[in-house]
Amino acid sequence: MKNSKIDTSINWAILCTGWGRNATDLIEAYTNGALKASKIKVVIYESEPCGAAEIAKIYRIPTFQIQRKDFSSSSEYQQNIIHVLQNHKIDFLFLLNYKYLIQKEMLLAFPKRILNIHPSLFPSFLGTKTAIQDAISYGVKITGITTHIIDHEYDKGIIICQHPIKVKSNDTFDSLYPKFVKNGIKIILKTIRKIEKNI
Repeated sequence: MKNSKIDTSINWAILCTGWGRNATDLIEAYTNGALKASKIKVVIYESEPCGAAEIAKIYRIPTFQIQRKDFSSSSEYQQNIIHVLQNHKIDFLFLLNYKYLIQKEMLLAFPKRILNIHPSLFPSFLGTKTAIQDAISYGVKITGITTHIIDHEYDKGIIICQHPIKVKSNDTFDSLYPKFVKNGIKIILKTIRKIEKNI
């Protein structure tokens, strides 16, 4: 009898509540072979249109539209997500443009296995949805991107990777944002590869 090869790939889920630019870029990179020891198994999204969901469907990655408004509480909403994730044997979650605070139930279901990306260098400009503009307004010379494992506090947790981005004196949001887009996919892939090496 032939020995069957054991699949040791890490199963990832992407959660997003907006268009999902980072998620879209990640799915494109994944389908082009950028990840050697990971599989994107499911995309959970909320709003339509959602670029991440659209591209996932093209590549036949399962997608689920789960909307917070359809549930009486945040706990019930995330319990529904947990059910989907467990059915797909998900190992790690990446929150890419996901706006809700992760509840205790999900933290317990996936301890130290939920990752987030934030458009600042921790510990600066936390707990805000306008971190890029805040950095410009504050006059910093260096800002950047942080990926981290989340915990029960908003925009806190164990730092995985950071990438600095220079802020020019004449930068506006419109001139600075493309640098975050360009470097976002790089740090996301670096983060996933780091997880792959440490499993």
